[in-house]
Amino acid sequence: MKAAVVTAEGLKVQEAPEPAPKPHEVLVRVRAAGLNRADLGVAAGQAHGRIGGPGTIPGLEFAGEIVALGAEVPPGLALGQRVMCSGAGGYAEYAVADWGRVSPLPQANMSWEQAATLPVALQTMHDAVVTNGGLQQGDSILIQGASSGVGLMGMQIAKLMGAAKVLGSSTNPERRARLAEFGCDLAIDTNAADWPEQVLAATDGRGVEVIVDQVSGKLANGNLRACAILGRIVNVGRLGGARAEFDFDLHALRRIRYIGVTFRTRSLEEVREINRRMRADLWDAVEAGRLGLPIDRVFPLDEAPEALAHMQANAHFGKIVLVSP
Repeated sequence: MKAAVVTAEGLKVQEAPEPAPKPHEVLVRVRAAGLNRADLGVAAGQAHGRIGGPGTIPGLEFAGEIVALGAEVPPGLALGQRVMCSGAGGYAEYAVADWGRVSPLPQANMSWEQAATLPVALQTMHDAVVTNGGLQQGDSILIQGASSGVGLMGMQIAKLMGAAKVLGSSTNPERRARLAEFGCDLAIDTNAADWPEQVLAATDGRGVEVIVDQVSGKLANGNLRACAILGRIVNVGRLGGARAEFDFDLHALRRIRYIGVTFRTRSLEEVREINRRMRADLWDAVEAGRLGLPIDRVFPLDEAPEALAHMQANAHFGKIVLVSP
C-alpha cells in the first residue's frame, strides 16, 4: 500500500506493508485522514506514547470502509461499513483500529473529509469537558486555545451540554473573530494582561466553573485567578510551555481541582470507555449535524509532507485533511 512513512530523511510517501488486524481490530480502507498537532512530532522522529521512530506511519484519526474484521470484534460492525476511527497509522491507504474506537458514519451522507476531522476532537473534548471537567448545566467554561480544531469542538460540546456561558481564547484576532460561529459567547485575547479580569467580569465576579487548558505555560496563574471557587482546570495541552510559575496559595484558596489528562498512558479499556461515553452523550448531535468542524485545506496523500508543513506554519483555521482515492 501507499503510506507516509517516517524515515531518517523525514516523512516520505512510499510503499509499505498493508497492516493485518489483530483479533480485536478492524482493517479500514482509508479514504481520508485528519491531521493533529501531535503528528508533527511523530513525523520528526519523536515518540508519541507507544508510537514513534523510523518506520512509523503518522495519523491518529481516519475514515473509510471496513475491509476485514478480527475474530473478537463484537456485532455491530460489518464489512463494507462506512466508519470513522481513532488509532494510529492513518496516513496510508489502509489502517487498523481497535473496535472500541470505531464509530459508524451517520446515515446522512457525511463526507469522508468531514468524518476524518471528528474522532480525536469528539473523544478529547467530551473527556475533558464532561468526564473530567464535570460540566453541569448552567456552569460557565473557558476553553484555552479555542481556535484549534479540538478547541472549536470543545465549545460546541459545552454549549450542547447546557453551559450558561462559553468563553474561548485565541491570540490571533482573525481567528478570535470567528469563535462565535462555534458557540463562543466571549472571545478572550490572553496576550492582554487583564484577561483574567475579563473572565471574572463576564461571570459576575465568580469565575468559570471549568477551564479546559490546551496552552498551559504562562497562563497557569491566570487560570487560577479566572477559575471559580471549587472550579476544575483540565490540563489537556501544553502548547505554551510545559513549565511555569504556579501560585500554590491561590490554588488552595480557591480550592481548585487541577486535573491532568492524556491518551498516551490510557489502557485500551479506558479508551473504549471514553468512546462509549462520548457516543452516549453526543452521537445524536453528530448524526443531526449539530457538531462539526471547518476544513481549512485538503491535500492528497502524496502531499502529506506539504500538509504537515501547512500545519507547522500555523496559518490554518480548522482541520487539515489528507485524502486517498
